[in-house]
Amino acid sequence: MTSDPRRARDLELLDALDRFQRKPFEGNLWRVCRDGRDPLQGGPSASRWCNGEFDVLYTCLERDGALAEIHSLLSLQPVFPSKLSFRAHRLSGTADGLLHLADATMMERLGVDTARYTDRDYRQTQKIADAAYFLGFDGMIVPSARWPCMNAVLFTDRIEPSALAVQETEADQIDWATWRAKTKGQNHPSRDSAASADGASDGPSEP
Repeated sequence: MTSDPRRARDLELLDALDRFQRKPFEGNLWRVCRDGRDPLQGGPSASRWCNGEFDVLYTCLERDGALAEIHSLLSLQPVFPSKLSFRAHRLSGTADGLLHLADATMMERLGVDTARYTDRDYRQTQKIADAAYFLGFDGMIVPSARWPCMNAVLFTDRIEPSALAVQETEADQIDWATWRAKTKGQNHPSRDSAASADGASDGPSEP
């Protein structure tokens, strides 16, 4: 799937993003998936950093960040689906040219209301991601909305399949109650305040 190159885009946003250096990446990534799903499978999704017009693979640079993302998604359900089995996967990945939005100041300059970053209003972040894809970036390094760490959002049709690999799949499925107790008081939302997960989870509709 590809974004329509003929669609009108914000020229000021394109100019701003085009001034960013395209930075290489090589390292470990984390992703949480439901049992039976390929952790390297991306896809289009209407999510924080995708408007559904191109394929993305949401990953996280920290294990707890990946868990926090999928926990946020599961917490949207009226009853937490504790019977579903999820596992954490450690991936290795390389990319030639990522857009790094490393802090709130950078995102604010691009029109993101960082005070409401955990909300489900994805309009500006989707515009940024679409513009980055249009400009030929391989993906983005962006702050997680669910954990104090960074997510790597990879545009999978820009990255060679051999550049991603599963290094480890944890033998034990995730025990959400134990994880919540261990991380109590940290950044994962309660069921009442949860917003849609937007990274390192079980995409493409659960990216």
